[in-house]
Amino acid sequence: MSRQPLPCRIKEIGQLFLFEKLTPEQLGRLCAEGRVELYEPGLVYSEGQPATCFYVLLEGTVVLSHQVGEDDIEVNRTSRPGVYAGAMQAYLGDRTPQLYSNTLRTTEPTRFFVLSADTFAGIMHEWFPMAVHLLEGLFFGVKNVQQAIGQRERLLALGSLSAGLTHELNNPAAAAARAAALLRERLATMRHDLSVIAGDGVTRDALAELLEFQKQATEHVAEVPALSPLQAADQEDILSDWLESHGSEQSWQLAPTFVQAGLNSEALDRVATMVDDKALPTALCWLNSAVEAELLIEEIAESTARISHLVDAAKQYAQLDRAPFRTVDVHELLDSTLMMLAGKIGPHITVVKLYDETLPKVPAYPAELNQVWTNLMDNAIAAIDSTGRDGTLTVRTARANDQLLVEIQDTGNGIDAEIRDRIFDPFFTTKPVGEGTGLGLDISWRIVTNKHHGSLRVESVPGDTRFQVLLPLTVSQPDPMREPA
Repeated sequence: MSRQPLPCRIKEIGQLFLFEKLTPEQLGRLCAEGRVELYEPGLVYSEGQPATCFYVLLEGTVVLSHQVGEDDIEVNRTSRPGVYAGAMQAYLGDRTPQLYSNTLRTTEPTRFFVLSADTFAGIMHEWFPMAVHLLEGLFFGVKNVQQAIGQRERLLALGSLSAGLTHELNNPAAAAARAAALLRERLATMRHDLSVIAGDGVTRDALAELLEFQKQATEHVAEVPALSPLQAADQEDILSDWLESHGSEQSWQLAPTFVQAGLNSEALDRVATMVDDKALPTALCWLNSAVEAELLIEEIAESTARISHLVDAAKQYAQLDRAPFRTVDVHELLDSTLMMLAGKIGPHITVVKLYDETLPKVPAYPAELNQVWTNLMDNAIAAIDSTGRDGTLTVRTARANDQLLVEIQDTGNGIDAEIRDRIFDPFFTTKPVGEGTGLGLDISWRIVTNKHHGSLRVESVPGDTRFQVLLPLTVSQPDPMREPA
């Protein structure tokens, strides 16, 4: 960037609103320790570079811009003498990294009054000690408030999710406990029936054959194909007739279990050849208890597997024992979030997942991305609920040039055009009092843009609202200055 040193005139800088209250001696010191430079059109400094200078516009036109994903967004354009930019927080010293927070360009030959960051910091502390203390308190106070609010928002989200997770865990846990209690009863019945069979004079060989039959029958219970209700009813009628014809008084109870285990009348004929008519009803009850025990064991296995799956999803969601910054499979994060929100997704909401499985892993802060997915999906669920109708929540991933796209779409009523530009503002919410903090989208925006160098945008018409997150496929090492407060 070409620049030319020029003379500093006390009268000129004394007319700027920033310096108009200074004494002649102070203005003289500014001119002695600062400098006036002429910049040709082009770049003055770039966002993220070390903030080494404080710039005050004397003449010309400047443009301030901020990086959002791959886009450089203009945030201000002015020709007003006295506007300033650059190392405005140099007075904070080493307590916060000193980097330019935006990019400054000139569009025509432009003159600046320039102070080095060290000189600017020294003058601030010497001339305005009380103001510096107030500014320091304001800066760190706002930062601490933002951190506290962000933590509060995360705790509220986790509280809501934990309630849903508790509900999801309770169902398989209750099923496993119920099955375990029934299994204890069935085992007791099996022991009793087996002692009765042995007391009815059944030979050792016949008992061994009966036990082998029971083993073969129960080993394949889990592999029996499911029947339609009509097919099952027909099979139960056939077995009920067989059981009644062989002296069983519990045909209505035994037939459904035998059908579920895949046992037909030919299989029961084999049992009838192993014991005499007197012992057959007890043998059939014993076989029924054995089959029911195996079915209960299968139910316990499925319930505990479901619990394990939910715990794994919760661990994946919370990113426990994981590095805060690493390469991640976005689909795993989305799936774990959907699992955590399962308690909120009622039967009236259809979830559709349209994943591009060819997408690579991306470098990210996964726990915080999960917070973004939670906020966006939770809003989508609320939007569908507010319609009072069935709806669809669609989660889509795709490649968008050199970025990864995650889109959360809902079929709610949409976002009114007059408030669409405000939805990312802190504390703005359309939810009833007590149901929303107005911080979810603000925090999500900061996580995506500030911390991941990505972008978050929304498209909305009635019946079709889409929040689109764009993440770079590759980034440099994490920048702590880009972490949201």
